[in-house]
Amino acid sequence: MENGLVIVAVEGPSAAGKTTWCRTQLGGESAAEGFVAEYQPTGFEPDGTDLDVQASYWTTVNSKRWSQAEDLESRTGTALCDSDPLKLHYSWCLAAVGAAPRERFEHELLAVESAFAQLKLGFADLTVISIPSPGQLLLQRKGDPSRRRRHFELHATLAEPLTEWYSAVERVDPGRVVWHFPAQLDLSQCPPTRPHRSDLSLLRAVINELPPLPR
Repeated sequence: MENGLVIVAVEGPSAAGKTTWCRTQLGGESAAEGFVAEYQPTGFEPDGTDLDVQASYWTTVNSKRWSQAEDLESRTGTALCDSDPLKLHYSWCLAAVGAAPRERFEHELLAVESAFAQLKLGFADLTVISIPSPGQLLLQRKGDPSRRRRHFELHATLAEPLTEWYSAVERVDPGRVVWHFPAQLDLSQCPPTRPHRSDLSLLRAVINELPPLPR
């Protein structure tokens, strides 16, 4: 993988192999040195009783990861992110499968729009995503006993809406999504850095491209 001033989001359901793929691209470097690590639960996350507090919390978390990506990009040329720092797709996917109210997504969208306006969040230049079959996900989960994956079953149900989210991104801005984990990512064959990563019109275009959420 050649450096090229680019932020790459690595996505997929739980146990899809995101972390392993990131490490492979960097020759086994540790997460602390080589890429922006996935968020690790603390046990003190908002419980959803106050949707504004919940939206603010997750937007702050994701903005910090975005800042880490920008810093890594400035130092090394390429920032791999183990899961998309934007992460707005998560609340949308939960609402799509009925696991969370659509109001959660709506509150988070407002918070994300504010973060975009302040250049604290944005779209990665490229998303590399793998959606293994349910059976393959289960095999990969069993093959990695070091990870508890307490919400594996729920996350496995999000594969379809996750595909819908990034399909919408691809329709709005073609060429920005790679639908598999290549053995070696060749950035020279990928689109250049986005001219404006925190483009609110792009964000709204993606949202408008998504199927309607159930009420």
